[in-house]
Parts: sequence; C-alpha cells; structure tokens
Amino acid sequence: MKLGVRYETSYRYAAPVRFSRHELRLFPRGDVFTRVLRMKFETNADAHVRFGRDVFDNCVAACSFTDPAAELRFGLELDLELEKRNPFDFLLAPEAATMPFSYPVELQRVLAPYQLAPHDTALEIPHWTAPNIDHPRPTVSTLVQLNERLHECVSYERREEGPARPPNETLRIGKGACRDVALLLAAVLRQNGLAARLTSGFLREADPESRRAEGSLHAWTEVYLPGAGWVGMDPTNGIFCDQNFIIAAAGIEPGDVTPIDGYYYQRGVTEARMTCRLELVSL
Repeated sequence: MKLGVRYETSYRYAAPVRFSRHELRLFPRGDVFTRVLRMKFETNADAHVRFGRDVFDNCVAACSFTDPAAELRFGLELDLELEKRNPFDFLLAPEAATMPFSYPVELQRVLAPYQLAPHDTALEIPHWTAPNIDHPRPTVSTLVQLNERLHECVSYERREEGPARPPNETLRIGKGACRDVALLLAAVLRQNGLAARLTSGFLREADPESRRAEGSLHAWTEVYLPGAGWVGMDPTNGIFCDQNFIIAAAGIEPGDVTPIDGYYYQRGVTEARMTCRLELVSL
C-alpha cells in the first residue's frame, strides 16, 4: 500500500520575532514495513537546515534562522510504501512467555534506562491486576488486557499544546491526549519491570468511525519483549500497532520524541497563533 503524508505547521506573530534553533523529529525511522519513496521538507527561506541522528537514532532536522520574521512555517511531504504487518507475528523467548520475568544480563545493560519507573505513587489500573511471582500470567494476553483497560478508563481528549500530564494525574481525571495515555502506559509497564519507550509519528486509521488521532500527530508506546523486540501498543485506541503506525521518533521521556522543539524570543509580549494541518492520502 502506498500512502501520502502532507503535514504543515505554522506559527504567526503580531510582530517579527527571532527564533532559536529548532529541532524537528518528523521523519520516518524506516524498517522493512515502511519505505520512504519521496520526501520534501520546507521551512523559512533564511533557514540553514542540517539533518542528523540523535542518541536514539531518530532522524532530526536542526533548523537555524538568521532573520526576524512574523511567521515560522514547517512543511513536509512524504510518499511511503507500507507492507502489511501482523502485530502479533512474533515468538517470545521462553523466559518471557509469562509475567513477571527478568531480562537477560546482556539486555539489562542496554534496557536499564527504559525500565526506570516514575517516582509517583503506585499506579493502580481499575479492573487490572499486575501479575506477580505467586500468580504469573501469559505475557501477551496480560499486555493486551492492560492496553484495553487503559483505552476504556481514559477517554480521549484532543489537546494540541502543552507537555504530557503526569501519569497519576491522567489516571485520576480519566481523560487525556494520546501523549498522556502513552506516558501512562509506559509508566505502568516500567512499574512492572518491563522496558518501555515512547514513540511519536503518524497514524493511518482505516475505520472512519474511529478516526480520533488521524489529522494530528500521534503518540504511542513500545515494550521490549525478548524474542519479539520492540512491540507497539496504542492505548489511545486499545490496539497493538500494525503497518498503519509510522514511527518518526522514539525515546525514554516525552521530550525525546517532541515533533518540533524550539522557541522564539523578543522583548515584551507578542501575540502568537499556531495552526497545524495533517492529511494522509492513499496514492
């Protein structure tokens, strides 16, 4: 299947302002299921753009600006080829077939930063009990149930701006944007000894009735399972991730996967307005 991604974000100001360096993480990481056929990236004419890789191997466009301007614009066109992927087409290592389990020593050295649990009070998910040594449970079905429970107990809230809420707050108020629920799921996974990372990117939703995330950038979670590798879980929609989830960035904390990171500066107060447009089209 071929898919076109058409994305544009613009920031408009009442008067010309200066811009810091901006870093963008909008470019597909790519794997055997996602192939980039064409890419076109645009921003202000005076920008100097450098592409590189960050510590998580995300593709980053670092944009430096020389002139003040009353508008800052970023545009991205992607033509992608997506291969069908069954999110459950993996074979777990024997030691990971049931939860709880421990990672082998050689994996612990790499995964330790992804296992750091939040310092909040223990997160208790309604109608979901974490497995323990005395009561182990099958890993895959346990994670499926957790994903579905978060989908049921946290209602979707479209919120374009602001950082991800703390996991305990999202759970308390029972609603959140995709980045809030993704962080909550990562916290629960880490609390149960699993390595989890946050991801952001694009989501094509085939069912018109459930298109809550399409039209905006999306965020979800990945858990590392021995034998399977990183497995995507989307608590916003209560499903595991197939070829329709296109990863642009992965990291440990929300700041690691921020799509656009930068600021403007000027003396005094300046009125600002942001607009964002995302369209996914079949090619």
